[in-house]
Amino acid sequence: MGAVVQVDAAHRRAVWLLVTCVLLWSTSGVLIKQSSLSALAIVGGRSAIAAVVLWLFLRRPHFTWSAPQVGGAIAYFFMVVFFVQATVLTSAANAILLQYTAPIWVAIFSYWFLGERLLKIDYVAIAAILVGMLLFFGDALTPSGMLGNVLAVLAGVAMAWMTLFMRKQKNTSSLETVLLGNLLAAAVGLPFLFMSPVQSSDWVIVGFLGVFQLGLPFLLYATAIRSLSAIEAILISCLEPILNPILVFIFVGETPGPMALLGGAIVLLAVLGRGVVGVRTARGR
Repeated sequence: MGAVVQVDAAHRRAVWLLVTCVLLWSTSGVLIKQSSLSALAIVGGRSAIAAVVLWLFLRRPHFTWSAPQVGGAIAYFFMVVFFVQATVLTSAANAILLQYTAPIWVAIFSYWFLGERLLKIDYVAIAAILVGMLLFFGDALTPSGMLGNVLAVLAGVAMAWMTLFMRKQKNTSSLETVLLGNLLAAAVGLPFLFMSPVQSSDWVIVGFLGVFQLGLPFLLYATAIRSLSAIEAILISCLEPILNPILVFIFVGETPGPMALLGGAIVLLAVLGRGVVGVRTARGR
């Protein structure tokens, strides 16, 4: 009886850890929108602080410098750069929802990269994602907004490759890959931060992004995922693309277009549906 209570307590704790993680992740849009800094300056400052947080937690990070670890770090770098730039150029809803096409890109690329065959649900989800993306790009956009949408899609592709490279790493911590990616992003972005006129509010925003939006959430995620099923992780993580644009609407007043909202709903349902069916199929096998 005591063991069951202990397991239940650990499970509840993991759920709340992941919910907290997602809440912190979802603050990216509203904070990036309120900063006067360029995208690369934000990336540099945020990643430098996140790298410190991760290094203090790991204490002695184990860098193997293997192709998957380096490849995952490079993919992480492009993911954060593309996402921050996309958030600056287009609506926060467009940026986060188009980045959330990542699971579909994983399904597509894993066929030849990892030898994992696609399920029937993958083809359905890919078709739905393409329809959703067309709605995003069919909305009334400025040239910069159109570029932002393209960068958001590329952020999703980069996230997919980060995931694929992490799968290639057996019996190693994924936090080292994230740490290495943040160090790379800091090396590229910090010169832009130091050359920029930085307001006091920008320092607060970059500090919060580095500690509470990037560094700490990855530690919470790594802890929570050990006690959660895959479907629970999928369901809870899908709160981020919902909360992110809501926070931006409340604090910035930004609203995406009607076609983008419809496209976002299709993308989110396709990703969620694919995750649910994929997990059930794996359990059946």
